[in-house]
Amino acid sequence: MNDIIDDTPEEGHEEGHEEGHVEGSGAAPEAARENTRCGFVALIGTPNAGKSTLTNTLVGTKVSIVSHKVQTTRSLVRGIAIEGATQIVLVDTPGIFAPKRRLEKAMVRSAWNGAGDADAVVLLIDARAGLNEEVESIIRGLADVRRPRAILLNKIDLVKRESLLELAAKVAELTSFDRLFMVSALAGHGLKELRAWLAQILPFGPWLYPEDQISDAPMRSLAAEITREKLFHRLHEELPYRSTVETDSWQERKDGSVRIEQTIFVERESQRKIVLGKGGDTIKAISMAARKELTEIVEAPVHLFLFVKVRENWADDPARYREMGLDFPQE
Repeated sequence: MNDIIDDTPEEGHEEGHEEGHVEGSGAAPEAARENTRCGFVALIGTPNAGKSTLTNTLVGTKVSIVSHKVQTTRSLVRGIAIEGATQIVLVDTPGIFAPKRRLEKAMVRSAWNGAGDADAVVLLIDARAGLNEEVESIIRGLADVRRPRAILLNKIDLVKRESLLELAAKVAELTSFDRLFMVSALAGHGLKELRAWLAQILPFGPWLYPEDQISDAPMRSLAAEITREKLFHRLHEELPYRSTVETDSWQERKDGSVRIEQTIFVERESQRKIVLGKGGDTIKAISMAARKELTEIVEAPVHLFLFVKVRENWADDPARYREMGLDFPQE
């Protein structure tokens, strides 16, 4: 039976922030720790369905980059949220689409592997876009996933209530699921019910991470992702997706500051010039934005040094895939 949770606002649009805590969350009292639960929840969907925003909101801080550009999440990003006695490990997967290039195939394979290895799966659907061939293809693929499944209609603050109910009915005709939630990951609507459901269905067992840990990604990786996000935001449509950022060194200095060196790899000299900008203005702006956010995250002064290098066909280099946490697909 399909259970539908309707938490749409009665009227108007709601505004929210990309990050934020959801009321009612928090660690379990020490006395209740013997009944702890812990499990992995795969968040899957098409590009730009809101998986990274949902991850950040549930965790309460940024662990996954967010951009209006599709396909920004490339590998599995794990964020950690606490709900009562349950530790919820959120696996933000790359968007699932019809891949063409080697890198795209690795991203989609990573997403399906994340779904197959998880204790529960949540399919996010952009309520504005509704059902399309890509979404229906994912739904068909979920038929082989034998674990708790939920459908999450996201961005409900941008869609009329009648349209949401019609979309929910269409989804119910296509597949069976345990629950259907209507939420706004950005504004936080409906997430209390989602957290409560996840806390109930994940398996009993000890927590896998310390109570105050928010991600299993090394800070070096998160730092590279933050710089890549600023790269996307700054360059918009100018730079192709085939660019990447790697953290070359992370040095904690005696004065309490952190020195970080990173390299932005592009495939052509023309792309390198775009990243640098006239007189170095673009790379300076990217560096300033990344440094500001990194300073807030590490809670210490950050000295960020960015280098831009041309590495032709880096997207065909197995070493770059290992750096991103992806399997290198053979073509």
